[in-house]
Amino acid sequence: MKKAPNHEPDEPLTVSPPKKWAAGVPAVTHALEYSLDEASLKTTATTLLTMNQVGGIDCPGCAWADPAPGHRHMNEYCENGAKHINDEATGRRITREFFRAHPVSWLGEQSDLWLNQQGRLTEPMIKRADSDYYEPISWADALDLLADELKSLDTPDEACFYTSGRASNESAFVLQLFARAFGTNNLPDCSNLCHETSGFGLHETLGTGKGTVSLDDIYQSDLIFLVGQNPATNHPRQLSALEECKDNGGKIISVNTLPEAGLMRFKNPQQIRGVIGDGVQISDQFLHIRSGGDLALFQGLNKLLLEAEDANPGTVLDHDFIAQYTSGFEEFAQHARSISWDDILTATQLTREEIEEAHDYVMHAGRVIVCWAMGVTQQRQGVPTVREIVNFLMLRGNLGRVGCGASPVRGHSNVQGDRTMGVWEQMPDEFLDALKSEFRFEPPRHHGYDAVKAVKAMAEGKVKVFLSLAGNFVRAAPDTKVTDEAMRRCKVTAQISTKLSKAHTVTGETALILPCLGRTEIDIQAGGVQFVTVENTSSEVHTSFGKLRPASRLLLSEVAILCRLAERTLGDRVDIPWLAFEADYGNIRDRVAQIIPGFHDFNRRVSRPGGIKLPNPVNEGVYATATGTAMFTVNDWDMSAAPPGHLVLQSTRSHDQWNTIPYTNNDRYRGIHGRRNIIMINPEDMVDLGLVRGQFVDIVGVWHDDVDRRVEGFEVIPYPTSRGCAAAYYPEVQPLVPLGSVAEISNQPTSKGIVVRLDPGSPPPGTKPTHWHD
Repeated sequence: MKKAPNHEPDEPLTVSPPKKWAAGVPAVTHALEYSLDEASLKTTATTLLTMNQVGGIDCPGCAWADPAPGHRHMNEYCENGAKHINDEATGRRITREFFRAHPVSWLGEQSDLWLNQQGRLTEPMIKRADSDYYEPISWADALDLLADELKSLDTPDEACFYTSGRASNESAFVLQLFARAFGTNNLPDCSNLCHETSGFGLHETLGTGKGTVSLDDIYQSDLIFLVGQNPATNHPRQLSALEECKDNGGKIISVNTLPEAGLMRFKNPQQIRGVIGDGVQISDQFLHIRSGGDLALFQGLNKLLLEAEDANPGTVLDHDFIAQYTSGFEEFAQHARSISWDDILTATQLTREEIEEAHDYVMHAGRVIVCWAMGVTQQRQGVPTVREIVNFLMLRGNLGRVGCGASPVRGHSNVQGDRTMGVWEQMPDEFLDALKSEFRFEPPRHHGYDAVKAVKAMAEGKVKVFLSLAGNFVRAAPDTKVTDEAMRRCKVTAQISTKLSKAHTVTGETALILPCLGRTEIDIQAGGVQFVTVENTSSEVHTSFGKLRPASRLLLSEVAILCRLAERTLGDRVDIPWLAFEADYGNIRDRVAQIIPGFHDFNRRVSRPGGIKLPNPVNEGVYATATGTAMFTVNDWDMSAAPPGHLVLQSTRSHDQWNTIPYTNNDRYRGIHGRRNIIMINPEDMVDLGLVRGQFVDIVGVWHDDVDRRVEGFEVIPYPTSRGCAAAYYPEVQPLVPLGSVAEISNQPTSKGIVVRLDPGSPPPGTKPTHWHD
């Protein structure tokens, strides 16, 4: 068993110029170093050589699509995927002796990095109401306790059932089925925090919450916009697809508040030119936009397209597509023409020449894709921005054709699959009717709590039991102090987890740790060896087979935990074969096939190489909107900006990080090593604010409720952010995101639009001097 660190990393901060390319040989080296530090050579070879292969382990990291079978590289993974899978396959173990030595209050003071480094959880544990320590508990007693608490609630809505993208389709389906059979739609999930905005914007305009783009579309596109995303860190295999697009003659425009190394140049370590050559220039144009300016950018592009059509009628817009498949064009066009260039340029901080250059690329492209991520969705006006992107695509008929479309890039393995399986507090009646028909019970129809509403409900004492299937809710949710206090008001909190995190230290009166198998591990049930399925960002569903011996003989699968809990809680109240589901996951998939469109003959079809491609109505010319057509929309934005002396802060991940968990304190591509309590600020803004590099500040969130939201001891780093905008690491700055600061319509927290001021601060105790390498 590998030994875990027994103290926090004690390194000086080292700052170097940001990198101008991503991947290459260093990516391979860092991936192998981290993997071999976590797991044995044999384990590392097993995970990496089977990762993303047919019959292998699906990467538990991002949701990027795999190439077709027969076209996959033998090393079909990226640096971060290799780290992520071997972080789960670690040889480190947490035993009862660990919990006996460390009180929960002490664990709560440790960093996310340190907690994760301790290794895999190995047996169920309980923290009782009168104790500050976790102690062992049997599975039967743990599940009986939780079932008894659920049965004692005054109403089912006093329980919340949260999940993250780590869950498989099978466990997600069982979770939502259990919750609805219990009587609640309180199913907050990580989509509420990352891409809820995309779903609302796309549903309204196209009638589907999913993207319309496949991997082949990426390869064959003439022009791809990458808006508010950082592929090199969050979904690195996208860079390989972009490389192929470039090889095929495609052009790429990146739109971001930060220059990102992977969007400058990519050195593919699986190609000679990526090892000994210069790699491939990814972006043909970089639009260094103001945070929240994306809506105005696409309105500027749409305005230019309309003006070009006016100058040369019949040559610019796709009138056949607009007439046959859309509605609302005239109202949209009238509004777009009325927007002033002064407003567009103020909102974007771009020049008209830059926007016109992008327009020229559009005019020369027959097939256009727009990809976006949380730089768009975690803004107050994220939904109108997504709608405006759809307006842009429709003007030239860039929907339903090869090489075209809308692509919200999901950042977590099965977050899209969770939603397909019904994990949503607002599932439509068609889905609920199908559940009723298949299982002969009446699902609740009222909408449940999303993530933000769940925190508010816990804070008000309306939720007493919180069950989490994977995830690290207290770090992913906004307004950390409020979220923590809300969680502590619960009577019972239970975490189905593989590793230790802050979620296990911020608890209700009683807390349960229910340790589960990871995706890497062999899952044997009464019906034999099981596999699970996941859905990627291109709506492809495929299998994942565990390959490793479980980390402990006391681990249960996610499905087993949920089925046993449901059986204990519901008994014979509903006629659902929980024990048959646990025995053979094929029984779950058979029921999914009866309920969810596109999953007919699920077991047989998903077992084929490549799995199932779910139907996308948009690509078939079908729009399930209120009008039965794709809908042009009119979208306004407000010109509010940070007051003088303030900045707009966005949270961002470091390169050595997955979701809330950093693997090291380094951010290699940005040239930052050794510490995470930093804030990146444009040098010109530093001059205006009277700041110098290396100065320590407290970052104070400014919101109309006058609550003091503050994180202390952050070091100022000069960095080429857009003017008036700053960046710092997630989740360290989540305390600054007000619970009430959410995107219009979607209720998604606005972690990319936090207005802050900087007060004089002091370095944390023991901070070593920073090494600057200019």
